[in-house]
Amino acid sequence: MRKIVLTFGFIAGAIVSSFMVLALVFKDAIGFDRGEIVGYTSMVVAFLFVYFGVRAYRDNVAGGTVKFGRAVAVGSLIAVLASLCYVATWEVIYYKFAPDYLEKYREHAISKARTDGASEAAIAEQTAKLDRLAELYKNPVLNAAFTFLEPLPVAVVAVLVSAGVLSRRKKSDQGVRALESQRA
Repeated sequence: MRKIVLTFGFIAGAIVSSFMVLALVFKDAIGFDRGEIVGYTSMVVAFLFVYFGVRAYRDNVAGGTVKFGRAVAVGSLIAVLASLCYVATWEVIYYKFAPDYLEKYREHAISKARTDGASEAAIAEQTAKLDRLAELYKNPVLNAAFTFLEPLPVAVVAVLVSAGVLSRRKKSDQGVRALESQRA
């Protein structure tokens, strides 16, 4: 199981990290608005490897069958490893290459709010929230924790769908359950 988790976790982590680096290189062309789309698209592509990893586990380690709980465990480990790669990449980018990221994002968000016609009170509230976020992001532990939460929704969906699609009982268990349901 370890080999499968490491292989597929690092493949998924390499994909999501590569997209993040590419987004940094092309940040001016992509912009903040499309950056979110690129980021979550890369997560979806990367977390497809949760499915492939669980399938490899089922077919190569578990003898062709895997229960839902075990499939969730394998998929979760792959997703956590990929997410850790994502966090590590972000930490390096944020602290070494883009320490002014939140300041630029703040300027963009306020400019967009003004363009959209938000009231000065709403802009002031948004500015205060972004200032608090920037202060929290100065702490590397909190920065990593927030970053780890970003891919979590995509990872959870990928794990649950993969486990649901790929889990199956042994054929003898299925036959016995089918007979029992016919008798009832």
